[in-house]
Amino acid sequence: MPVELIETLNTALPVQLVASDGLEALGLSPSMTAWAAANGFSGEAGRTLAVPGDNGSLAGALFGVGDGEGALAVGMLARALPEGDWHFAAAPAEPELAAIALVLGGYVFTRYGKKSGKTLRFALPLGVDAGRVRRIADGVFLARDLVNTPTSDMGPDELEKAVRTLAATHKAEVSVIKGDDLLKQNFPMIHAVGRASVGAPRLIDMVWGPEGAPKVTLVGKGVCFDTGGLDIKPSSGMLLMKKDMGGAANVLGLASMIMAAGLKIRLRVLIPAVENSIAGNAFRPGDVLTSRKGITVEIGNTDAEGRLVLADALALADDEEPELLIDMATLTGAARVALGPDLPPFYTGDEALASELAAASVAVEDPLWRMPLWRPYDARLASKIADINNVTTDGFAGSVTAALFLKRFVERTTGWAHFDIFAWNPSDRPYGPAGGEAQGIRALERVISRRYA
Repeated sequence: MPVELIETLNTALPVQLVASDGLEALGLSPSMTAWAAANGFSGEAGRTLAVPGDNGSLAGALFGVGDGEGALAVGMLARALPEGDWHFAAAPAEPELAAIALVLGGYVFTRYGKKSGKTLRFALPLGVDAGRVRRIADGVFLARDLVNTPTSDMGPDELEKAVRTLAATHKAEVSVIKGDDLLKQNFPMIHAVGRASVGAPRLIDMVWGPEGAPKVTLVGKGVCFDTGGLDIKPSSGMLLMKKDMGGAANVLGLASMIMAAGLKIRLRVLIPAVENSIAGNAFRPGDVLTSRKGITVEIGNTDAEGRLVLADALALADDEEPELLIDMATLTGAARVALGPDLPPFYTGDEALASELAAASVAVEDPLWRMPLWRPYDARLASKIADINNVTTDGFAGSVTAALFLKRFVERTTGWAHFDIFAWNPSDRPYGPAGGEAQGIRALERVISRRYA
């Protein structure tokens, strides 16, 4: 149910936020308290109870926040409340997060005919910047929409169109290096990964902001579908591979937030957009590729293709030595084994940046967890015939070794961080339904906006 935030709603019904066993502390009317007791409502997390009035119409609603559930939990109201106008009876502890949660919780992916449902109107909590809430929600929705779209409608061509649409909205510039021009301009690994697809591989480059401003560069893995290549995935492993461009989707969502806010930076977004397909010209296990940086890479597994396309893009980004370089990718299953689908790991050698990200993650309830760039594991990427292999042979610490692989292509930029995201909700969350998800970008937006306001 889409949620519209309104500055003032004079006839809005109240929503009471109730902690576990906290009804008495709210001082509710005897009739409302009796209704809650009759329905066994005691403030358990996530439960909504509509309360009737004396004439049979609604008098309001109770929503359980349990024992200190986060502010995003109120996103459940977007789907649980009846249609109408509503407001919080008392200000939430985190009013901006509550407003963001309400809007995010009302998201529906409607491209293929699903109905959006009825609109819920909610009074904007006092002191909350409606424009900021809308910017954040628009960025999240963009990421979700892109990930949810199947590859038949979101291949390299369509991903490029999505970038151009976003760029046109904010008067950014876009250039694209495509097909065999990737070889001429020294992006050999992007070309190798994507050359077997009918959709030509490409590097999409979007730039926004004044030239003299501090440089912030975002790199997103844009593998629009991953068969695994000649090291083909089982059918079950391909079911969610439309989301393998989730890194690209997320950096575009973050870019949307940044540009809409008018931050004082020179923003660059680099997306290597490919489809890892199978054909007679597909790259093979055992091949040796020479990267843009000149590092030779032995292919131990064609299903570890994301790090290859990112490596060429990161090498280009590093040439400019931006103040901040962020890459995001649905890179390894190992990250999910270690931390599950909800908690993306990030890697950085910049201690100040790591502290900012950790604090922002907690402040905006956008989970992140720092993992180590453990240098002794770097030796596990050794190759007998090339400078490096794209995988290890033992299968241990797969997310860590993938980050170490990428680190080799970032030499000049100290403010670099790599995010190994899932970009998917396996089940419904209060702040959004099962399906494509933005991860880490609300925390990154907080860090970047505070640095470059």
